[in-house]
Amino acid sequence: MTRTAVLTVVHGRAEHLAAQERSLAAGTRAPDVRVVVALGDPALTGPDVVHLPADPAALPLAAGRNLAARTALEAGAEVLVFLDVDCMVGAGTVAAYAAAAAEHRRTVWSGPVTYLPAEARPYRLADLPRLDAPHAARPAPAPGERVAEERWELFWSLSFALHREAWDASGGFDEAYAGYGAEDTDFGQRCARAGLDLRWDGSARAYHQHHPVSRPPVEHAADIVRNGRLFAERWGWWPMAGWLEEMAELGVVRRRDEGWELVDGDGRG
Repeated sequence: MTRTAVLTVVHGRAEHLAAQERSLAAGTRAPDVRVVVALGDPALTGPDVVHLPADPAALPLAAGRNLAARTALEAGAEVLVFLDVDCMVGAGTVAAYAAAAAEHRRTVWSGPVTYLPAEARPYRLADLPRLDAPHAARPAPAPGERVAEERWELFWSLSFALHREAWDASGGFDEAYAGYGAEDTDFGQRCARAGLDLRWDGSARAYHQHHPVSRPPVEHAADIVRNGRLFAERWGWWPMAGWLEEMAELGVVRRRDEGWELVDGDGRG
């Protein structure tokens, strides 16, 4: 059986992490390796926890995921399953990812993600199938189905898996990104450049626990502009266009030449 690791990066989400752990424990296949990278979160402890000092104002998500992958590979993992800390998993998710990644070693696999409603809290594992309603912006094959995807811009880091061969080919996440936004879109472009495939597995379902958010996320405007500019320099186009347009309507950002800037600064700091 292919040795499989489940990796999570966390800062200040202890309750959501605990719910994720419960869902993993209830799965049909337990991870062979578990790695939790605590970003500037010294209160989080445990045998699976690896600490990475970090500024809470600019969390190094890319560096955290790379550290998680290195730790898992050093522990002998062949398949890497990345989960956002807010995601609980379905009973067959880890098994589905392990089988798919072992079978297709140069493919990045994603599964449908449901955003759970706030009114359904506290979330019980037995209720997850009833609450299943995958996000409409991504493909959502039925359990047992797999579909190919050509649009790498649809890759997201909430829930995905790949074989170590694909991870090595990708080069990992670009650690020049810090703070909110674009590092996962960049990773998708790196995978595409490496000639990897992107596919969706309907049996690898995840359930995103509710937490308050801003729409658009104006508190992250500086990160979005800074990381967006870095992405544009790498790939020739700006990610997070919808958010930037919405923030422009609020007077937080504005267009500048072919890009964007903060209204009260250049977005570099």
